Amino acid sequence: MGIIGGADGPTQIVVAAAGVTQVSGGMLAGCLALSALVAYLLGSLEFGIIVSKLLYGDDVRNHGSGNAGMTNVLRTFGKKAAALVLVGDMGKGIVSVVLVRTLAQSVFYTAYPNGVDLGAVAAFFAVIGHLFPLYFKFKGGKGVAVAAGTILVTNPTIFLVLVLIFLIVVGGTRIVSLASITGAVSYPILTLLYCLVNGQSVVVNTLFAVCMAALVIFMHRSNIQRLREGTEYRFGEKK
Repeated sequence: MGIIGGADGPTQIVVAAAGVTQVSGGMLAGCLALSALVAYLLGSLEFGIIVSKLLYGDDVRNHGSGNAGMTNVLRTFGKKAAALVLVGDMGKGIVSVVLVRTLAQSVFYTAYPNGVDLGAVAAFFAVIGHLFPLYFKFKGGKGVAVAAGTILVTNPTIFLVLVLIFLIVVGGTRIVSLASITGAVSYPILTLLYCLVNGQSVVVNTLFAVCMAALVIFMHRSNIQRLREGTEYRFGEKK
């Protein structure tokens, strides 16, 4: 058991025998709010826009699909710019999870209050920040790269399986959007199976996985329409 000070007096933290740290309702709310805020602000660093403006003096959203994601950067500015965007977007997902867990451990003495993985909370809000970036008029990318970065940190095993699925779909169809959507659909299923096998919190982890996947799929709704019409862009096609 540990005690830390609060505005209304000492706040009790109890470490249960199973290793789950129990905190008060107010402290849990504080953990969640801090995690969401930090991750959202980091997620709002839209590297597709940053790279295109710094290197080319242009906004990638003025071209192609109007999206700030890596695929549109690749089609518009080429491989170098796309690689920088991929590293930046995945990187901010990784940093969001790691930083939130580190801050929570320092401030609240746990990154898993009441069994809730604050890393999963950070992952979700980093994606929200990417989709609706505070610094760029709330018009961002589709969330695939940043989501991949967060999954790499929160569950490397699932990340590797998703990468394999992505590569198989891209290799077979040359349609990046279809691979992204397939990965998004697979993510909650893999999370559920992983939690069941490893005895982790099924409800919380799967819920965040479902929400993140739903966001990514929703942002690909125009791609889904083009897939239905047979007009979706295939990697390597001329513009």
